Amino acid sequence: MAQSRALPGAIVWLDRASEWLGRSLSWLVLAMMLIQFLIVVLRYVFNFNSIAMQESVMYMHAVVFMLAAAWTLKHDGHVRVDIFYRAMTPKRKALVDLCGTLFLLLPVMIFVLLSSTKYVGNSWRILEGSPDSGGIPGVFLLKTLIPLFAGLMILQALVEASRHFLDLTGRMNPPANDHDHAEERL
Repeated sequence: MAQSRALPGAIVWLDRASEWLGRSLSWLVLAMMLIQFLIVVLRYVFNFNSIAMQESVMYMHAVVFMLAAAWTLKHDGHVRVDIFYRAMTPKRKALVDLCGTLFLLLPVMIFVLLSSTKYVGNSWRILEGSPDSGGIPGVFLLKTLIPLFAGLMILQALVEASRHFLDLTGRMNPPANDHDHAEERL
């Protein structure tokens, strides 16, 4: 069988969706910076304070952090201790990544998903709002990010596990170095 860089159709679709979401969410960082600048100017120049504006920055930060985690996984951007990993062959790296995904990442994300369901459900049941007067009445939406985070991480973990499995079985050429790996995923 000829080796190729192609992934199965559903895997490619999930990978592209993760890429689109990550790039789209990056614009929230700009909005966060602008709103934070506005908060500082309003507070120190005009002596005006807005709880809702402050909370909006927190909400945007949570959205970026929680929903872009799968995109970060796709681009191998999470922290790792690579004392031994960096010297490994591409196939051995694929094996380590596959085992880490199957035995660490997926079980933890499944646990987060299952354990957050009741917590988020209770928040939705009472339509939990901000404890501060004038705050955003959408804490239930903020808490919904927890299972969304876990779900997106599970989907991207399945993509990564498929990619590593195909690397190991020789049905896909593993990248020669990190630069190739980054280009392949764009």
